[in-house]
Formats: sequence, C-alpha cells, structure tokens
Amino acid sequence: MRDRFGKLIERLTKVAVPAGTMTVPTAPPDVLAELRTLRARVPRLTGSLVASADGLLIAADLPPSVEPSGMAAVTASGLSLAHRIAQTAHGGAFFEVVIRGVDGYVVTYAAGPTASLTVLAEAGVNVGRLHLEARPAARGIAEHLARP
Repeated sequence: MRDRFGKLIERLTKVAVPAGTMTVPTAPPDVLAELRTLRARVPRLTGSLVASADGLLIAADLPPSVEPSGMAAVTASGLSLAHRIAQTAHGGAFFEVVIRGVDGYVVTYAAGPTASLTVLAEAGVNVGRLHLEARPAARGIAEHLARP
C-alpha cells in the first residue's frame, strides 16, 4: 500500500517539462525575488514555492521535474495536517514542518496566516543554514502578500 501511495504522490507532483526552471508568470515580483534570493543563498537548495492555505500556487522557483500546482496542492494538504497536529499537541500555532527523505528535504514554513513557503533541498544540505535563510524569507513573503 505504501508503494502505491508513493507512486500516486510522485505522479501528482512530477511531470515532464522543458529544460529550465519553472516559474509562475503572474507571480508577485517581490515574492518571486525572495524565492530566487533564497536559492542563491542556500547551497543545495533545489527549488521553492509559495502556496495559499487552500493549495493555490502563488509563486514557484522549481526544477523542471516538479509540477508547481500539484506540489502546491500536496503542500497545502500536509500543512493542514501539521496545523492540526500542533494545535492538538500544544494548543499553539504552526511554524514549520521538516520532511527528510532518502534523496533530500522538503521543509514547509508558515508565511503569515494565509500562505506557506515550501523549500526542496538535496540530502547534503546544511539544515541549520536552510532554516537560518528560509525563516526570514517566509516572514518577508508574508509581508509582501499582506500589502494591498
């Protein structure tokens, strides 16, 4: 069953795309700039995206192997579960979720009350450095999205 579920997730989040980095053409320029700066500052960071709490893609800077809308939807689902777990366990708000897989990390940070920042990184990434750079980026993204 686990193998079948893994294949389903892979099918939902990966598609063949022409070479080059995927970006969302209508993404807010300030948010997209935050994503590009984050990639430049963290070695072994392979991509990032910003999604609304309901799973809509806001901005993406992803490798061609990851389909942005599918990843945004999967991220929102995981984020909802993380919020519920944090609230049940401690009665408090959610800040971040770290998923460590065999080939790398997926880390989702709260970016204000209505969005999230998800970053993808290789297995050898310095996780401390990733947090050090991504947490302020998530706060900056929240500020950009809060502007009228």
